[in-house]
Amino acid sequence: MPVSPARAAAFDILLRVERENSYAAELLHSTTYANLSTPDHALLTELAMGVIRWRSVLDGELAQASSQPLAKLDLEILIALRLALYQFRKLDRIPQRAALNESVELVKRARKRSAAPFVNAVLRKLSTKSPCDPVSSVVKEVALAEAFAHPEWLVKRWTETYGLAAAHKICEHDQNIPQTSLRLRSPDAEKQLSAEGIQTIPGRLVSSARVVTAGDVPKSKAFRGGQVAIQDEASQLVAALVGIGHCILDCCAAPGGKTLAISDRNPDASITSLELHPHRARLLRKLTHNDSRIHVVAADAQHIPLKRLYDRVLADVPCSGTGTLGRNPEIKWRLKPEDLTELQRRQIAILRSAMAQVAPGGRLIYSTCSLEKEENEDVVEHALAGSNSFRLVPCAAELNCLKHSGELTWSDPASLTKGPYLRTIPGVHPCDGFFAAILERS
Repeated sequence: MPVSPARAAAFDILLRVERENSYAAELLHSTTYANLSTPDHALLTELAMGVIRWRSVLDGELAQASSQPLAKLDLEILIALRLALYQFRKLDRIPQRAALNESVELVKRARKRSAAPFVNAVLRKLSTKSPCDPVSSVVKEVALAEAFAHPEWLVKRWTETYGLAAAHKICEHDQNIPQTSLRLRSPDAEKQLSAEGIQTIPGRLVSSARVVTAGDVPKSKAFRGGQVAIQDEASQLVAALVGIGHCILDCCAAPGGKTLAISDRNPDASITSLELHPHRARLLRKLTHNDSRIHVVAADAQHIPLKRLYDRVLADVPCSGTGTLGRNPEIKWRLKPEDLTELQRRQIAILRSAMAQVAPGGRLIYSTCSLEKEENEDVVEHALAGSNSFRLVPCAAELNCLKHSGELTWSDPASLTKGPYLRTIPGVHPCDGFFAAILERS
């Protein structure tokens, strides 16, 4: 029997994620799958992202049903098993027979025909079992990690830093389909979206945000014409913290969401956007429609090759991304504790390099989408320890200004800070997990 386009595409994407360290979100939005029908693309997204999110839970159940250790199975076989089991346990409207038969066909399609009887036997055994009841409360890190398919070491860190209740909310948030947040870039954008059948509701964090409740935004004229940008609300808030400047530097600019947000808030400013990789710099130029006010430079932010000083600098540095696991679930299976040390080294180098570009009286915003202290507070404190010309500006004061101006709509600005820093927590706040610090040069 033929394999449905959605399942075949999900199988191929999952293989690339495992073999090439690709990101499913990027592959899903590539031109390869642009011609899939809307229902097929929706099923593809559900299957690919769902299998990655619940990988450890799926593997635990597969290990009990398999006569062979999972580590000895060919990757194609393991992925076909995961795909079918995910449909068994998470997608009630899909007949188990269809999920089972197509996974057997996927194994044959991958030229593993001899394994088809094995796959069939394992899945038939699992199809007779009832799914486990959803977890309502968890009292220990180990149980929380197991129930919500997260590495135990990460959950333990979050429990120590934020408390068990918040760690529970983070894990639960990561396992759900994330909402799509937009930033309106023109007065007519909302009307254009509505005319194209895209339904939105106001965001909960910032006034410029809208949350999509129905419709395909990437295919809309409003999106393709640059009237709206897909951007998480916390990311929009970080860009707002940059404030108003005349000469602005964005140190790690790609993919460009914050560059555009800064540009929109500063229509008379000159903006320089740095990006390490030339091909990403080219994409950034395309995103900004070659705006003459935005100068894109392909350069390493650890060694910024610019001579001038700037009154506003954003250093949104490469990080672990643990605040975005709902959108990028691969990260939790790839990240190791020792990776944080190397990331911190690069982050300190970028922050120090960025500090050298700040004009007297100017400000630098350091930010990450990480929940880890090593990448956040520790980096800022390490950089400040080697400089007498910078001071920390409490983010609470800036949030209060944004609240007063109407840009910040969140009812409890104090909950967005931890000490002098901005700190959003997935599941606790309606957005990804972001950290920001404001440094001002004397």
